Amino acid sequence: MGNVTLPTPVFLAGGAFCLLAGYLAGAVVGPDHHHGTTAKVVSFDSGTAKLCLEGDSVKDEPAASDKGVLCGTWSHSTGSTTPRKGDTFRFVTMDTSGVKGAKPVDRVVIYGTVVQE
Repeated sequence: MGNVTLPTPVFLAGGAFCLLAGYLAGAVVGPDHHHGTTAKVVSFDSGTAKLCLEGDSVKDEPAASDKGVLCGTWSHSTGSTTPRKGDTFRFVTMDTSGVKGAKPVDRVVIYGTVVQE
């Protein structure tokens, strides 16, 4: 079987993305549940995974609208509770606009989970 060689930038970007995704997942759903940024769910479309959040914590996000709403593609761990309007949501964001060929096309990815009260 022959060796498969990836270009160095692709290899490094992939490794960095995996490390960041693991860190973000741990920061959001890890054992320190009192940490993390929280907001209220404005809407969620399960067909497109588009999640919109509002609150003081999203006002300063670069991708937030003038009305203080942040929308992006929701990324989550298996078995996460589907967000509904009004839910409290703990999250971190990642701007993928500088990543060539990034999927999803939406430039903001929201990693997070519904806060169980």
